[in-house]
Amino acid sequence: MRNFIELKDVAFSYELPNRLSIPALKGISLEIETGEYVAIIGANGSGKSTLARHLNALLVPQQGYVQVMGYDTYDRANHRKIRGQVGMVFQRPEDQIVATTITEDIAFGLENIGVPTPEIRDRVHQALELMGLWEERHRPPYLLSAGQMQRVALAGILAMRPQCIIFDEATAMLDPLGRRTIREMMARLHKEGLTIITITHFMEEAVEAERVIVLNKGTVALDAPPASVFSDVVQLAELGLALPPAGGLAKQLCLHFPELPPNLLTPLAVIEALDALPHSFDITPIPISKFTEGTEKTIEIAVDNLGHTYMQGTPLAHRALEGVTLAIAHQEAHGILGATGSGKSTLMQHLNGLLRPQEGTVQVGNYDLNDPRTDLKAVRRMVGLAFQIPELQIFEQYVGDEIAYGPRLFNLQREELRERVRWAMLLVGLDFETYKDRLTFTLSGGERRKVALASILALWPRILLLDEPTAGLDPQSRQELLGHLRHFSASGMTLVLSSHQMEDLAILTTQLTVMKKGSTVLHGSVREVFGQVEHLRELGLGLPVITQVVAGLRQRGWVLPAGIITLQPLVEHIKRARV
Repeated sequence: MRNFIELKDVAFSYELPNRLSIPALKGISLEIETGEYVAIIGANGSGKSTLARHLNALLVPQQGYVQVMGYDTYDRANHRKIRGQVGMVFQRPEDQIVATTITEDIAFGLENIGVPTPEIRDRVHQALELMGLWEERHRPPYLLSAGQMQRVALAGILAMRPQCIIFDEATAMLDPLGRRTIREMMARLHKEGLTIITITHFMEEAVEAERVIVLNKGTVALDAPPASVFSDVVQLAELGLALPPAGGLAKQLCLHFPELPPNLLTPLAVIEALDALPHSFDITPIPISKFTEGTEKTIEIAVDNLGHTYMQGTPLAHRALEGVTLAIAHQEAHGILGATGSGKSTLMQHLNGLLRPQEGTVQVGNYDLNDPRTDLKAVRRMVGLAFQIPELQIFEQYVGDEIAYGPRLFNLQREELRERVRWAMLLVGLDFETYKDRLTFTLSGGERRKVALASILALWPRILLLDEPTAGLDPQSRQELLGHLRHFSASGMTLVLSSHQMEDLAILTTQLTVMKKGSTVLHGSVREVFGQVEHLRELGLGLPVITQVVAGLRQRGWVLPAGIITLQPLVEHIKRARV
């Protein structure tokens, strides 16, 4: 195979207004062959998105060269040819959505390259059906959830039928079914001969590629097949990365069962390895203790029969919430999960008064959010909300000023304010001296998310609402943030976490609410909800990896109870089954 893309000694820095610069790429040399399937991973700020923008001439090198299909990206005359064959799905889908309806947006690129009208209709229809958006085709993109916008962006690229597609964190905001659909599509497109380049923080996605390129501070740290890249846990940690969830579980299991083979990286590989151990099915399972409420708890958030319609009274009216009922106890860690577009973000925005109830009631602490006299500023001081898309809440020029904005309203002394900002930045993994004077527009997507979270944490809220808080974070930053959130929960803060990441919900929360098409369809403890494997799959949701392994072993005849979500019960049952 010939090289589709070639980079030689590529360097690039972002120039700042104060004549300083931030190096993003430092002498990168790479070759990507036609039809190859490549994953690019690395810690936040390692240069992944900057590299991606060099691969379709959105950026050109300040040093070295990039050639795509033999065309040098430095020559502007080549840009139209390159971009016609290298499609890119951005980390922020709103950056590439331009039209007033979904159908018009997908047709936009086809019209610009002169595709005949009947073929445009066919391609648009196919792309919408493939992305599950046909029923939404007349909706304005700005009314979609972040996950739905990513589907629209991908549909627009697929309709163009390029030779290469670059996915820049394209699955970050998608639900498990959506991620699985995209991953299957990547595999199918690769099988059909397309060159696939995916940039991801999901290590389980990187495992599926033929080749993994690891960036570290603008340089190539590793370039090898997945089995090789994920063989050295210590080196991964040094690079701000980690094993995929199945690999992490396998490593823990190997401590109890040394005969398991090394480097198991997928749930199926773990299931097959455990099933290969000598075992008996003639055992009685140890019952898993049921969740009990214990002492009666004070309700902190009460939602009753909540309904909400966007653009109410217009032809574009969209029903987002229908009869939602929810009760969250004081100092509880509560998870909200559901497929893309199920209403999670709309519900979250009702919990601190960004949206007022159209139907039903919302009570938060002592505040009645149906009462027009309620002091919403006081509500929002008590209830901090970190948005699903952090760019929506970042408006200051410098990182330090952004994080200090809220606490500054409390008239803190200068040194106290500085320490509050330092503390919040430390919690999200941002070095104070390095980042306090950084311009916010120069940050990577993951770094923006950290700043948005820090700006909320600096307020010391009593209730913390987190809408997809770990999306866009590298594995090490994700683990650090989850650790801090566990500490907050243990110290008395009420947490409400909306997420597509089942591992995060299993680690952090005690109670779960499942939503479908704007309604609440399931409530219970984490163990009770994740024990309903088939129901969750029918809803298009995922399972924590340990639950996937238990379900897989049960399908193979193992006598295991539903509801195992931690390592120790799984280990005990495997030991009892050994012969």
